[in-house]
Amino acid sequence: MREQTVAVSQSSGRVLSSTIFRIGGRKLLAKGHVLSEEDVRLLETEGLAQVGVSELEDGEIGEDDAVSQASRELGCGCLEIRLAAGGRANLYATENCCVLVDDELLKQINSLASVAIATLENFALAKAGIRVATVKSAPFAVLAPQFEAAINMLRERGPTLQARPIRDPLLAVLYSDAMNSERARQLFEGIMFQRMERFSAPPAFVLTAQEEETVVARSLEHLMRANPTVILVASTTSPAGPNDVIGRAMTRMGCQIERFLAPVEPGNLLLLGYKGDVPIISAPGCFRSAKPNVVDLILPPLLARYRLSGGEVAGLGHGGLLA
Repeated sequence: MREQTVAVSQSSGRVLSSTIFRIGGRKLLAKGHVLSEEDVRLLETEGLAQVGVSELEDGEIGEDDAVSQASRELGCGCLEIRLAAGGRANLYATENCCVLVDDELLKQINSLASVAIATLENFALAKAGIRVATVKSAPFAVLAPQFEAAINMLRERGPTLQARPIRDPLLAVLYSDAMNSERARQLFEGIMFQRMERFSAPPAFVLTAQEEETVVARSLEHLMRANPTVILVASTTSPAGPNDVIGRAMTRMGCQIERFLAPVEPGNLLLLGYKGDVPIISAPGCFRSAKPNVVDLILPPLLARYRLSGGEVAGLGHGGLLA
C-alpha cells in the first residue's frame, strides 16, 4: 500500500491510512475506512483540509475484494456470506446443517498467509443463523501472487467447507435386552429423547426386541421399511465385536459392517454398518447418560445423509477424549 496526503475534497473512494479523532479524543472515522461522499462532507464540517489515505499498488488486492472472493470459493451448501468491517467476511448457516471441513486443505490455504480462515470443527452441528466460518484479510491489501495461489488451490481441490443441510431427518430406534425387550426402552427412552432434542430429530419409529440374532435382524428389517435416515440400536449389553449378537443380526439382514471400535471416550465400542444407504449404529453404554459421547460426534453427518466411512471414524481420535 502507498500512503499519501490528499485534499479532503479529493478523498472520496480512498482508504484512510490512520484513524481520525474529533477534538477531545472521540473517534470520528477508523483506519481502513473507505471514504464516501458523506464522509467527505463530515470531514469538511470538522474543519479538515487534508487527510492521509492509502492506495493499492501493482500486485495488491484490496482486503474487501480478497475476503469476498475467498469466501465464495471457500464453501458450498446452505451458506450466506456477510461482509464485516476490517477486511472480514463471515459465513452463516441458512438452515440446520452439518459442517464438513477438509482440514488438510484448510491448513494449506492458511499457510499461504494471504487470508486467515477459521471454521467450526469437522462434523459439527450448526443451527440456522450460526456463524460457521470467518475469513480475515491482512490490513488493507494482500499480495496477489499468494492470494491467487490460494484461490487456485480451492478451485482445483473443491471447497474446503460444506454446510450440508439436515432436512426432515427420520430417526428409528431399536431397544434390545437379553431377557426383557421392554427393559431397554424403560432404561434408555428418556435419555434418548433428551439427546435427540439437540439434533431436532426425535425418534420417529421405535421398536423393542429380545436380544437374539433372528429377532434383532427381523426388527431391523421392519424398521428399514420406514426408510429412516438413521437407525440406532440401544442395547443393554456390550458387544464383543461384529460377531456378537447385534453384529450378527446386522450381517444377517444384509448390513455391511463399516467400523467396529472408535477412538472416542465415551463410545469406544461403536459398531457402524450400512444397509444400502441407511446407517445402523450400535453404541452400548452411550444411552445411559446424556453427556457427550461418540453418538453426538457421528450423528450430524449421518443425519445430513453423508456416508461416514470407517477411516473418518478412525480420525476422531484427535479430540475424541470427551470425558
